[in-house]
Amino acid sequence: MVGYALNALSGDDSVPWQRVINARGEISRRGDREWERWQRTLLEEEGIAFSASGRVDLNTFRWKPADDS
Repeated sequence: MVGYALNALSGDDSVPWQRVINARGEISRRGDREWERWQRTLLEEEGIAFSASGRVDLNTFRWKPADDS
């Protein structure tokens, strides 16, 4: 569902789409490999590290919402 929502974004949308990766910590495959490279580049510029196999350590980089209690 998230993929469909992201696919519907316009080119000038401010949603940080590059931050969405799959449950295995990988960039999901698309029809265009350049977009996958672009997403990885954007993530690396944000300080996200990838393993040699192309995965992100989800324990390190997973979004952790603030505990407001």
